[in-house]
Amino acid sequence: MTPHLAQAADRLREVTVEIYGSGGVGAGILWAPDLVVTNAHVARAPCLRVGLADERQVDAHLIIADRRADLALFRIPHCGAAPAALGDSDALRVGALVVALGHPLGLRRTLTAGVVHALGPARPGGRRWIHADVRLAPGNSGGPLADTAGQVVGINTMIAGGLALAIPINDVRRFVTSTLASAT
Repeated sequence: MTPHLAQAADRLREVTVEIYGSGGVGAGILWAPDLVVTNAHVARAPCLRVGLADERQVDAHLIIADRRADLALFRIPHCGAAPAALGDSDALRVGALVVALGHPLGLRRTLTAGVVHALGPARPGGRRWIHADVRLAPGNSGGPLADTAGQVVGINTMIAGGLALAIPINDVRRFVTSTLASAT
């Protein structure tokens, strides 16, 4: 691993949280010092425990879980950590090197790398996905898919046809902005 990629991985480990639920451990992204974004299928309760990179565990309270979009937003106590750096998923190209972080099968803050295989729906008329050949397993859901500079370009969601599918970060950005605007 190049020093640049290792630095990006270290930064991503700081913003990838553990989400403890009845089904094991999932992942989430520190969106702001007091907000965590994850998949709705990881958010199985209105209050969950979240593990931060500094080993603290805090209570997270559900703001919204949209099952159709498979996105959820939680509020946590202001943790003092810098949030994730967000990239532009519309600028992502097929062949780009990407990394995924998560907690697969109980292994904490692991990294896997691959390339963007495709951008678009998994089936005609479906939602847009980032398709990447990174290895995911239970515990990666809700974690970041990032470029080699450590900017989050998607949220890992599932595996289909042997490829990881991630929700583009620009879609996540719209979800969070809309949710916070309607909450005020």
